[in-house]
Amino acid sequence: MLRSKGLRLTSSIGEERWHTTCNEVNMSLNNKLIEALEKQATHELTAAIAYLAMSNWCASEDYPGFAEFFKLQYQEELEHAEKFQTHLLERGVNPATGATLAPQCEYEDMLSAAKMALKLEQENTQGIVACYELAKEVKDYPSQFMLQWFIEEQMEEEAWANSMVTHLERGSCAGALLNLDRHAIKIFGD
Repeated sequence: MLRSKGLRLTSSIGEERWHTTCNEVNMSLNNKLIEALEKQATHELTAAIAYLAMSNWCASEDYPGFAEFFKLQYQEELEHAEKFQTHLLERGVNPATGATLAPQCEYEDMLSAAKMALKLEQENTQGIVACYELAKEVKDYPSQFMLQWFIEEQMEEEAWANSMVTHLERGSCAGALLNLDRHAIKIFGD
């Protein structure tokens, strides 16, 4: 925990948070923004675990292409959570990690898994936009800069998720589903 040359803050639920003071440049974070960024980092971890569960389900249902695609999404969401936590650490805050929700592990079909992925990405976008609005409100320019990258990233994330849902809705025959599985990373990946 970063405590040297620090300022002790207590949140409304009594948790202590430490952050360093920066006199030359106002780099300290607003408490509400700290909590919002921590919450978003936890949501990214929740999404990561959900993608790992989707990957496992796809593998168990013999969809190796989708399994590999969702495993990559799992890794990407972990990187996103780490970016939020690194941002907080670089600003002198020891980030708290909240509890993650247990993921859904079974799906009716590939389309229902894709719809869950779209829902996860839409929730991520909502959380990131809320963080950005708060960063604007408190005039935290470093956080705004970091969050702009995430907003652009979420446009890409929602695009592949929407595309996956559309392709799966259109491809109702077994051959179409097998073709989508074979080319999942090429079609939906970066």
